[in-house]
Amino acid sequence: MQKLLKFSCHLLGLAMLLALAGCDMVVMSPSGDIAMQQRDLILVSTGLMLLIIIPVIIMTLYFAWHYRRSNDKAVYAPEWHHSMRLEVVIWAAPLMIIIALGAITWISTHKLDPYRPLDRIDANRPVPADVKPLEVQVVALDWKWLFFYPEQGVATVNELAAPIDRPISFTITGTSVMNSFYVPALAGQIYAMPGMQTKLHAVINKEGVFEGFSANYSGAGFSHMRFKFHALGHDGFEQWVATVKSRGTMLNMDAYFKLEKPSEKVPATYYSGYQQDLFHRIVNLCTAPGSVCVDEVMHIDRMGGGGKEPEVSRDQLRYDNRYTDFYEKFHYTQGPYHKTDALNGLSPTFPATGNPAKSHEAPEGTETGAPEQAPAEAAPSQSAPAGAQPQSNDPAPAQINP
Repeated sequence: MQKLLKFSCHLLGLAMLLALAGCDMVVMSPSGDIAMQQRDLILVSTGLMLLIIIPVIIMTLYFAWHYRRSNDKAVYAPEWHHSMRLEVVIWAAPLMIIIALGAITWISTHKLDPYRPLDRIDANRPVPADVKPLEVQVVALDWKWLFFYPEQGVATVNELAAPIDRPISFTITGTSVMNSFYVPALAGQIYAMPGMQTKLHAVINKEGVFEGFSANYSGAGFSHMRFKFHALGHDGFEQWVATVKSRGTMLNMDAYFKLEKPSEKVPATYYSGYQQDLFHRIVNLCTAPGSVCVDEVMHIDRMGGGGKEPEVSRDQLRYDNRYTDFYEKFHYTQGPYHKTDALNGLSPTFPATGNPAKSHEAPEGTETGAPEQAPAEAAPSQSAPAGAQPQSNDPAPAQINP
């Protein structure tokens, strides 16, 4: 029986090792300098904490063995209650480690700030003064990634490429719920949120094809929201751009509306050109025809508002992304939006109140009686004395006593 138990333990250990063999250790073996520094931060922090954890585990096991009931040689001291030397060790060692971790955290928080432009290519090479970062604009859609290259004038879906040893400046936004842009080999994850834009500066130092995905759950197609990141040499990147221009189509507004609709497992798609203000309109929630951009509304507010008769209508100020799936129905025809639209699948979400967002209908389950009718105003009496003023329904102003 003991041999069978021992054999089972060995077999279980072998199975665990085989399972670990299939793990991708890209986080601990990255190919970008930012991810490399983040890896080093993990190792240093873990090592400092193990300086306390390992001795505590060893001492716990030693005490349990040494002071066992059958050990008559262990010293029995029931009156012992204090040791200054133990107090110094117990408090001083963790305090020093906390101070060290605090200093490392302070330095790394500023040094690895994703909004901070890079100052080095790797540990041995600073960023040359004449190098311009590659600008990439990232849009998280349901459930795919859209990338704009302003300098190259191209766009792609679910495929990202960049030259090695050149800083990359990412500007990230979204169109629906929150997502998280994450390429483990390149840098840490950065959130993509509608109506906002976040930043990430990074660099890739090795050629290869790496995995990118959303690290924040965002709905039914979340598990397939992945893309390939191609790290290429300078000539290889130029060839990749030429391929996108030769094989791609134009990303106009009509094509964007179709692309924005929720879809899963979208293959890599190339666009040889795109409307130049498209990313700006996505960030400012004004891709729908006739809608007003958020930055324009902010400008109107800063100038004092639009007055009693504003230049824009109420429908132009709708930014709720529930309207994404029926642009043609609502934005082109300006037709009404009813609960049946959501029930027929025209809206990605439907509130628990039973009525769509911005609906004038009362929530389901509430009783609304007929509105009370105001009493009819009495007709002026024919026998009113001459020169008498008609009485007003407005309350008299309050009198202020001196």
